[in-house]
Amino acid sequence: MDNLLHVGLDVGSTTVKIVVMDHDLNTIYSSYTRHFSDTKNTVCHVLEDLATRFADSSFTIALTGSGAMSAANFLELPFIQEVVACKRSVEKYIPQTDVVIELGGEDAKIIYFDKSIEQRMNGTCAGGTGAFIDQMASLLHTDTAGLNELAKSYHTIYPIASRCGVFAKTDVQPLLNEGAAKEDIAASIFQAVVNQTISGLACGRPIRGNVAFLGGPLNYLSELRNRFIETLHLTSDTTIVAPDAHLLVAKGAALDSVGVSCISVEKLKSKIEVLRVSQDHTSIPLKPLFTIDAEYDDFKKRHDSAKVKRASLDGFKGDCFVGIDAGSTTTKLVLVDREGALLYSLYGGNEGNPLTSVMGMLKKLYAVLPKEAVIRYSGVTGYGEKLIQTALNVDLNEIETIAHYTAAKEFMPNVTSIVDIGGQDMKYIKIKNGVIDNIMLNEACSSGCGSFIETFAKSLNLSIEEFVKEALDARRPVDLGSRCTVFMNSKIKQAQKEGYSVGDISSGLSYSVIKNAIQKVMKVRDTKTLGSHIVVQGGTFYNDAVLRAFELIVGKNVVRPDISGLMGAYGVALLAKEQYEANFDMDYVSKLAPLEALESLDIKVSHARCNLCENHCLLTINQFSNGKKHISGNRCERGAGIVSGNVNLPNLMKYKFERVFGYTPLSVDEA
Repeated sequence: MDNLLHVGLDVGSTTVKIVVMDHDLNTIYSSYTRHFSDTKNTVCHVLEDLATRFADSSFTIALTGSGAMSAANFLELPFIQEVVACKRSVEKYIPQTDVVIELGGEDAKIIYFDKSIEQRMNGTCAGGTGAFIDQMASLLHTDTAGLNELAKSYHTIYPIASRCGVFAKTDVQPLLNEGAAKEDIAASIFQAVVNQTISGLACGRPIRGNVAFLGGPLNYLSELRNRFIETLHLTSDTTIVAPDAHLLVAKGAALDSVGVSCISVEKLKSKIEVLRVSQDHTSIPLKPLFTIDAEYDDFKKRHDSAKVKRASLDGFKGDCFVGIDAGSTTTKLVLVDREGALLYSLYGGNEGNPLTSVMGMLKKLYAVLPKEAVIRYSGVTGYGEKLIQTALNVDLNEIETIAHYTAAKEFMPNVTSIVDIGGQDMKYIKIKNGVIDNIMLNEACSSGCGSFIETFAKSLNLSIEEFVKEALDARRPVDLGSRCTVFMNSKIKQAQKEGYSVGDISSGLSYSVIKNAIQKVMKVRDTKTLGSHIVVQGGTFYNDAVLRAFELIVGKNVVRPDISGLMGAYGVALLAKEQYEANFDMDYVSKLAPLEALESLDIKVSHARCNLCENHCLLTINQFSNGKKHISGNRCERGAGIVSGNVNLPNLMKYKFERVFGYTPLSVDEA
């Protein structure tokens, strides 16, 4: 039949691809369309266009792709697993292929063609995919094509996290603040995608032989391909860039459709109408946060009782202590008196530059500090603690866990668990017999952290307060799971299509934050192990919806201090007070940089490649006008001495070996 056409439809995570072949299996039409999470209507539009273009034909149609199963079910058309479709296409068009690397909108695959086919695919993280590249491009105020053009002129590759878009943003923002070239950042983003794909999917299995690059990002982004080629040491003979690589899986589906029942244009149109009116309610509502208003009133009354001791700074006379918490996305500063009462506090975003943020807060503190107040000691904690201590002569630096535990004890002396959720980090501190027994941190994923909730609220043009209020009033919270933020974004869009309100989504996000914390970070199987005395803290717990979701999931009432977001700074201020009282006389005054030093502080930033070990770390060297310097970016202790030349550090392994095997036992008399 000359008018019989074979059609393959690839419904991916972000796009819909269609390929139409004639009876000789020559491609006569194709299209590539973004569906923006409106999969059903996009598929309907693509099929309607097919029926219009080829009104005098009949078709064999097969669907494939991550979003095709539901559509195939309603259309009553065959569904083909995309690995099968890919295999069919590769064997026909590029049979010399040994390994396929395919990147899509939210998925990444490596397929090994050997005696048997083996596929490696991302499961819970969409880092290093097309959606990740879209996020990074927006940071540079461009699109993916613009990112590709920038990368063509790069000179330096910077280390950028690709496991999580939120972490990557934290790496990119400081580079922008330091004046790094956008061309270098663009190439570094592509290199991060390469690193994520190879390390996360290949998992040590070599990628050898003829390597084919498939999928939209690798088809359209030449510089991304070049980063793969350079990293894998491929040559022109072993690199396969297939024509229409982004359509290859759709072609496989078209090839696989040969032999299935053909349908007429009229039959296709009727199937389209069935799909258009279909209802696929994949999202199941969760229990509402509050069923009646009285529950919320009791909730607020209970949590309003956990208040920190406070005192007025106006007219204050005597000793005081400064605590600084340089967090991942925010900076916190507090001032306490001899009794541990809070005199003053500041909380704000760091815009990727914690040092500048701390200096600004100190200037505000000095502007209101009474002359009779004396800062006796100061402390700093958080991600930027060593940088800030070096630049501003802070007296004490302490790790976050100790600072948070110290603060939590002020509110609940017999605390058994501390859960801290910040902008992009989560911490779980387990206390046993009054000491820290275990610490769990999120390492590779920040799905559902505070920064994600804030970003999504902004995308709806709502303040975080309005977003939370919507969640508290919602009665059908949508189950968004606890996976990668990219996947969660797609679920949110799907929920919107199904008619869920902003409040339903906001309350669903609150559940997701807690599920992610408990399941992924804390790795708690039984919430009874948290004990009966739980303190929650971190800026995210200012969100009443998140707090309520936590209590519902763990089945216990918890304590949220009224300074939840300041607990790190408050804890290190209390530690500074303890250190001063235990080790210094009454006349000691803190060495914390005064206002004059802050005004005159000059910072010079330079970069150097450390060659003292095989890591070859790219170091960032901050040279301060006070004569001190801070080096970061080193993955071993040698890098910290590259400028000063102090590399004569003790070899602890050698000491341990000699101590164990060179030990002379005591004689009986000596014993």
